[in-house]
Amino acid sequence: MSTSSNPIPSNQPIAVNPLPPQRLNSKLFSTTLASNGEKEKEKTSLSNGPVQGTGSLGSRTPHPLRYTWTFWFRQQRTPNKTLDYESGIKRIGSFASIESFWSLFTHLQQPSGLIPTTDYLLFHSGVRRPVWEDPLNLAGGKWIIRLKKGVADRLWEDLVCAVVGDQFMDDGDSGVGADVEGKTGYSEICGCTISVRNNEDILSVWNKGTDPKINARIRDTIKRVLNLPQNIIMEYKTNSDSMGDKSSFRNSSIDRSLAQ
Repeated sequence: MSTSSNPIPSNQPIAVNPLPPQRLNSKLFSTTLASNGEKEKEKTSLSNGPVQGTGSLGSRTPHPLRYTWTFWFRQQRTPNKTLDYESGIKRIGSFASIESFWSLFTHLQQPSGLIPTTDYLLFHSGVRRPVWEDPLNLAGGKWIIRLKKGVADRLWEDLVCAVVGDQFMDDGDSGVGADVEGKTGYSEICGCTISVRNNEDILSVWNKGTDPKINARIRDTIKRVLNLPQNIIMEYKTNSDSMGDKSSFRNSSIDRSLAQ
């Protein structure tokens, strides 16, 4: 798997008004904390990777998420050198509750603090490796949103909260397969990523199938949870096409349809 560090000239990144980062945006979770006001413990600096420290949100009973999720990252410091994408992916950590999510997420550097070319990847535990060829990713694809520099921090946080908080599931979306803890099967969403590049940042939402109705619902949910204009131009690319041209973001299909 490989990605391109060069934006597509014909597809300009979108401009979104930057807003201050939001913490514990509970409306994006299907399960919310009993009370607000939990303070983050002091961050401890780590010398390696994007994690800045470790902490805990307290000893209260955890509020479980539907699935276990894992953060990964990949950083390529030599953009002109061709490297095997999968071999560069490093695991950051996993979480299965709201408390463990915030304990990990609040100690990750925000996208604005990452150097190009860096990817954050978030996938549920059914996806063994966050690559096109994984069995749960293989038949699916991804929605792509290109961002101008300086607005990714809030949008990435809102997207992550929506994904782990089941905001992409509807009443009939029970998924297939079983979680390693024996939980209910996975939804259509496999995960999401942010790719920090020199001239743009790229959000993507990965799904496991190509059903047009489901893909349209996912597109509309992205617009809703990120508060994007309804007529925004988004892109979609199947993982089979990515494997064919060895690129995540080149040669993607532009979607110009409006949410109904």
